[in-house]
Amino acid sequence: MASLDIKIKKDKRSKKVTIEIDADKFQKLAELFGQFNPDFIKRLDKAEKDVKAGRIRKINSLKDLDK
Repeated sequence: MASLDIKIKKDKRSKKVTIEIDADKFQKLAELFGQFNPDFIKRLDKAEKDVKAGRIRKINSLKDLDK
C-alpha cells in the first residue's frame, strides 16, 4: 500500500487547522472513498444546480430545520 504524507499545521492564535496533502495522493484517496464514482459525480452536479437555483439555504443549527 502506498504511503500518504500529510502535514497538519495548527494556528496557535485561532482554532484553524491547515492540512497539506499531495494532489496526486489526494486523488487516489478520493478514489478509495468512491468520490469518483459516476453516481457521486451526478449527485454533486445536481447539488451545484440546486445551490445556483436557490433551493439550498444555510443553517446555523439543526434546530433551524424545524422552521
